[in-house]
Amino acid sequence: MITSCSGSSSSQNLTWYKNSVITNLAEDPEKPAEFMRVSIGISPQVFYLSKKSDGYKTLLERATQSHKKGKAFDIGIENNTNIIKQVNEVHQ
Repeated sequence: MITSCSGSSSSQNLTWYKNSVITNLAEDPEKPAEFMRVSIGISPQVFYLSKKSDGYKTLLERATQSHKKGKAFDIGIENNTNIIKQVNEVHQ
């Protein structure tokens, strides 16, 4: 699996992990009511899904697909927070 990180900023101030697979998905042990902990890639980096964010159910659905089925997505992480803001289909 090849994972690339793009540092280009967009209007939403996101860092993109292109064509990436989520390797672990679990409730955050420190704040289970607020966050899901998400690991991306072979040497995992940890990011978070906020349970309070708009679109949480869709983000969680896609993260679950990636984790359980190995499906790759383009994942947008908000700069300076490690919070996942977008999980998009990979466009070839």
